[in-house]
Amino acid sequence: MTSTLNQESDNSVMGETAGRKIPADGTGVVQLDPWLEPFTDALRSRYSHAQKWIKTINDTEGGLDKFSRGFEKFGFVAHENGDITYREWAPNALRAYVIGDFNDWNRDTTQMTRGEYGVWEVTLSAKDGKPAIPHNSKVKISLVIPTSHERVERVPAWITRVTQDLNFSPVYDGVFWHPPKSEQYVFTHPRPPKPKSVRIYEAHVGISSPELRITTYKEFAKNVLPRIKHLGYNVIQLMAIMEHAYYASFGYQINSFFAASSRFGTPEDLKELIDTAHGMGITVLLDMVHSHASKNTEDGLNQFDGTDHLYFHEGSKGRHEQWDSRLFNYGHHEVLRFLLSNLRFWMEEYQFDGFRFDGVTSMLYTHHGIGTGFSGGYHEYFGPNVDEDGVVYLMLANEMLHNLYPGCITIAEDVSGMPALCLALSLGGIGFDYRLAMAIPDLYIKWLKEKEDADWDMGALTFTLTNRRHGEKTIAYAESHDQALVGDKSLLMWLCDKELYTNMSILSVYTPIIERGLSLHKMIRLVTHSLGGEGYLNFEGNEFGHPEWLDFPRDGNNNSYWYARRQFNLPDDDILRYKFLNEFDSKMQWTEEKYGWLHSEQAHISLKNELDKVIVFERAGLLWIFNFHTTQSFADYRVGIQVAGTYQIVLDTDDPAFGGFGRNAKGTRFFTTPFKWNGRKNFIQAYLPTRTAIVLALESTL
Repeated sequence: MTSTLNQESDNSVMGETAGRKIPADGTGVVQLDPWLEPFTDALRSRYSHAQKWIKTINDTEGGLDKFSRGFEKFGFVAHENGDITYREWAPNALRAYVIGDFNDWNRDTTQMTRGEYGVWEVTLSAKDGKPAIPHNSKVKISLVIPTSHERVERVPAWITRVTQDLNFSPVYDGVFWHPPKSEQYVFTHPRPPKPKSVRIYEAHVGISSPELRITTYKEFAKNVLPRIKHLGYNVIQLMAIMEHAYYASFGYQINSFFAASSRFGTPEDLKELIDTAHGMGITVLLDMVHSHASKNTEDGLNQFDGTDHLYFHEGSKGRHEQWDSRLFNYGHHEVLRFLLSNLRFWMEEYQFDGFRFDGVTSMLYTHHGIGTGFSGGYHEYFGPNVDEDGVVYLMLANEMLHNLYPGCITIAEDVSGMPALCLALSLGGIGFDYRLAMAIPDLYIKWLKEKEDADWDMGALTFTLTNRRHGEKTIAYAESHDQALVGDKSLLMWLCDKELYTNMSILSVYTPIIERGLSLHKMIRLVTHSLGGEGYLNFEGNEFGHPEWLDFPRDGNNNSYWYARRQFNLPDDDILRYKFLNEFDSKMQWTEEKYGWLHSEQAHISLKNELDKVIVFERAGLLWIFNFHTTQSFADYRVGIQVAGTYQIVLDTDDPAFGGFGRNAKGTRFFTTPFKWNGRKNFIQAYLPTRTAIVLALESTL
């Protein structure tokens, strides 16, 4: 009922719900979650708020389509005749000038004219048919501010290219990017269809090489995309693309929102990367940071026109205490233009297929999640602690994206568990496609740090994996970039520790620690993939158990790149055991591609045996059997199954191809017996070696 009603309702606050008796006032979500009934006033308020914004935008801007094309009006706009028009919103400035290489940085020659709402404008006429500002030349805006009448130089807010030369200064320079048509990248592949199952490869271009340097867009396209295709992932989530001044921020301190990071190459190089991925049938998402902005002034948005409240809230309300960054004023007309146009720009200019919205919790609440633990009580999701402007901005973003780009994917990173985050806008939801299951990796790290394997609780494991808002699609993961950051370690590092340095060669002793590590690494990922959600995510390199952690060059590590790289040489080395984990991950993804469990109904768990440490469940017509017991193997172990027939193993963590012992022979046939067992109509009996998992499918599906 939940998924059907949600899927058939329009993802628009101006649209229709699928149910005839559901009111079009934002309270339709109560039909799906009755616990929301006491909060209908809050639901109506945000729904009405979003509708009012859309009406205002329709009346004053000609609709969301035109409104979200701000990049066609603001910033540097090149015309066919060679003229260039530059517009910038800076209402507090007394005077404004364009300066750059083109006018020898003369602060007075190219003055701008103030227009309506504090928008400054100038048109630079072409000279002999050539643009007055040469391609790839540096530019800035020079403003006279009223408080002191001093001149301040800023990087234009809508600039699409900024560069940094650390030999001279860490401050970025604005660059006018408008290559000749012969040098502009032309896309050749259409966007892939929206995948039914999303298997996401989370990647950072700069670390995508074993070498001690920054990797480029071109190198990623050439060397990493084929790996991702081989592994079977159908979605890439690219991190740290929006330009950020501090490399070690992992891309989360944005200073230029329309500029692709120049560390990795040119805008044309990034377009080629995305087009190449599309040619492989791979969807590409951008890690979108609209939750906050860098506090930089010279090359950021902070104090752009001399005030602290142009794009941001004034005073302490506009500052994030933990992130030391600025917070957007989502209730301002021009801020909405800037942010919605930013989303549209990346979809249009670079052909991204959607976004993973970072820091959504900070956007949803006035406390930004700081010092707040969410118990799951619904009172925490409504009331004075909720930033309705932030909620409504996210509703408008999903409204715009899903209606202009029906195949678009949006993912919310929210730790609070906000209800209706991933329900249709017409029902009163916020409109995201997926949310991240952020409690799952925390459980694994906690257990590996604090528990003996024999004390793992099968009930707690299955509860954590299935404890989600059913009907709202969730992306599960065993570990992401968060778990790999300095101060923590990758899962395999927790499992094997120092023996990763001595016993990962097939020529070395296969120690109990390495055996345990490889076994649990495969089992953890498989049970997460199959039981944890409607999508799956893996951070680059973790598929093969990348050792150690992530640490970007900074003063504290002598600006070293040692931990800011992905050692793809490890799975490529035929004598190292990393190859087994890499190939298991590939088999897991391609098996999902065939059977589609991620977009199937929820699993039916028939067994959680705490004594035997066995978990059994069915999903997508497959039978999943996990034996987490540390020492005990079980012969002829009886498990229930609903559909009668003859089954074979389609995935086995103990397969020798994946570093196992091959204790279940390939081609073994499992016959059901028509006798009720564990609430299922039939049973089969199987051999369950210690610390292994098998997945069985009907022979007719092989």
